[in-house]
Amino acid sequence: MTLPALLHEALIAPHTLTIALSGGIDSLTLSAAAAQARGPRNITLCHAVSPAVPAAATARVRQFAQDHDLPLRIVDAGEFADASYRANPVNRCYFCKSNLYGKLSQFGQVVAAGTNLDDLSDYRPGLQAADEHSVLHPFVAAHMTKQDVRALARTLGLGDLAELPAAPCLASRIETGLRVEPADLRIIDAVEEALRRELGDVTLRCRHMRTGWVIEIAQDEYARMSDAQRADISALVDALTPPGRPVTLRPYEKGSAFVHG
Repeated sequence: MTLPALLHEALIAPHTLTIALSGGIDSLTLSAAAAQARGPRNITLCHAVSPAVPAAATARVRQFAQDHDLPLRIVDAGEFADASYRANPVNRCYFCKSNLYGKLSQFGQVVAAGTNLDDLSDYRPGLQAADEHSVLHPFVAAHMTKQDVRALARTLGLGDLAELPAAPCLASRIETGLRVEPADLRIIDAVEEALRRELGDVTLRCRHMRTGWVIEIAQDEYARMSDAQRADISALVDALTPPGRPVTLRPYEKGSAFVHG
């Protein structure tokens, strides 16, 4: 297939190119497009592992790189050694991305990320870190929205990956101001994996809030669930979380663990 002209131009312009690959649909699609534009030996995929990265995302990245015969570098970005990140302030993402892009810049290649136009309308302090490290945003350069990215993923033959629900890092499930602890992130990952085995690949979140554990499930899915099904879900989560903290179920609300101001 022929890539959109502006995207093709953005991808072939750098002399070298590393794709910051999270395992989400945006960076996976960017990686596939870059491989087509530049050839598979002329890009490097770079995936950071940490307690905040779901195990399923890392497994997806490894499988993707293997299936497409693309070079993959696994790194530790080091954000858990950063006290500012661990404190979980309102701009936590800035410190996460600063560590990530700082690490990738050490490899001496131009770095690109899967940011799309829709991301620019949201509060994303990580974009400041990207600017500070001269990270490229080829989808933005090509004026592509999330819908455009998913359409491109289908055209590139990414199959079910094109329908992946949005899944930001696990630290986004921890209410602003609560310290980011690896033990809590392991619980969140385990709960979400267990829920996906029960419910399928739907949008869901396990939130660590001051009031307890909050489970959010895609609104249409939540509306279809009977009281008995909701009770079963609550019991499942209760068995996977430490005793003494309540479990609440509710419809999914984007960014509900994020406290402004």
